[in-house]
Amino acid sequence: MSDTIRLSKSTYCGAFQCPKILWLQRNKPEVKVETSDPAVLENGTRVGDYARSYFGSYALVDYTTDKKKMVEQTLAYIEAGEENIAEASFIYDDLYCAVDILHKNGDGWDIVEVKSSTSVHDIYVEDVSYQYYILKKCGINVKKAFIMYVNTGYVRHGELDIKQLFTCEDLTDEAVKRFDILPDRIKEIRDYVSVPDEPEKAIGMHCYDPYECAFREYCWRDIPTPSVFNISGLFKKKMFGLYDQGLITFDDLVREKAELSEKEKMQVEWEVKDLPDHIDKEGIKEFLNQLRYPLYHLDFETFQQAIPEFEGGVPYRQIPFQYSLHIEYEDGRLDHKEFLAKEGTDPRRKVAERLCDDIPLGVCSLAYNFGFEKRTIRELAELYPDLSDHLMDIHDHMVDLMTPFQKGYYYSKAMQGSYSIKYVLPALFPDDPELDYHNLDQVHNGGEASAAFFTMADKSPEETESLRSNLLKYCGLDTYAMVKVLSKLREAVK
Repeated sequence: MSDTIRLSKSTYCGAFQCPKILWLQRNKPEVKVETSDPAVLENGTRVGDYARSYFGSYALVDYTTDKKKMVEQTLAYIEAGEENIAEASFIYDDLYCAVDILHKNGDGWDIVEVKSSTSVHDIYVEDVSYQYYILKKCGINVKKAFIMYVNTGYVRHGELDIKQLFTCEDLTDEAVKRFDILPDRIKEIRDYVSVPDEPEKAIGMHCYDPYECAFREYCWRDIPTPSVFNISGLFKKKMFGLYDQGLITFDDLVREKAELSEKEKMQVEWEVKDLPDHIDKEGIKEFLNQLRYPLYHLDFETFQQAIPEFEGGVPYRQIPFQYSLHIEYEDGRLDHKEFLAKEGTDPRRKVAERLCDDIPLGVCSLAYNFGFEKRTIRELAELYPDLSDHLMDIHDHMVDLMTPFQKGYYYSKAMQGSYSIKYVLPALFPDDPELDYHNLDQVHNGGEASAAFFTMADKSPEETESLRSNLLKYCGLDTYAMVKVLSKLREAVK
């Protein structure tokens, strides 16, 4: 290792979150567990690529591990009179940064840091301030420092409007304020990282904020399970507040009569006392009495686009591309209908039309955590006025299968305090391989389903056929699982 700790803007921001991140990256990289979502990374890349043309044509600095070559190419572009330089690179005192967009402003330059988020976060201020410091030290006349992020108020009509898609926020004053204190911060980071022995660092909110740390599993290896951090739905601030009081295990919480909600107490007490399933028959009956046959069990799969490709598209709005529908009759008979859009196309109109074909007016439909399905249907109704009446009829006659679990009418210790179907289903059917998502191929959860459809247009015909088949199996299991959950509720009140 060199005597001087080299920092980039990403490592500086990581160390700003928690300096032990940088120490572990240098000394124990093997304990890192990647937490990045590939879909989020893909969206970030696409946002960055589009943002480069915000000010018009640009020169791109070629990426290489030799950062000095990137600096040389940047300086060559500046001398050649380029007005917009993407990935403009600078080094000062072994501090490196690549500016997303360096934009010419009169006799000086503006720094533009591009983010795929929809607002400005505190860590972005530190990111821009770090770049501002390096460029000023390199003799660059920096006039302004901006964060550019995605404007969720933008609605695409016709060609993509880059100026409307992005919002630029001026952070120059914040960068100037930090200029004089940055050297001390950098020295503190380097001093912390340069020690040979692993430094002590208590766990805390910094393990999640602003990003979940890839070394969290290593630093938390001595935390018992279950602990206060396993209480479903408990705010992290409250978790750490209890932890700081020495209330770590569920036994600690019961012994000290910790202040918890009724739902939280139920999870803790059922675990500690190993209590049998709690079944409120009257509550379950009240729920069942509102159902009317035939029942239409519905589940959507969706994906998001930071850069809306389709007419009427909004950044990060969920786009339905698939649904499964199990139709359950009073005599127990089941029919199954499904739809999966053609990859690489705008799926919304086809989804809306097929949904209206498959679900008649006035019937009772079921969804698990129906807020998602209802929002998806509302957005389709807004998009297609000619289908709006039928879609809103489906919307208005929908019942939420999650309700009996959310309200605590049915609770099992195996649910671990959660009423998500991914916890409820294995709790109700612990040894049923037919209902085990791990037994599926390629697609095991909503994130994988979204990624599969998003990338399918670039696959070979054989890969596409396999993905389509496995997407149908996954989504079909979602609605079949709902049928089975409902059957368990009926059994519970017999």
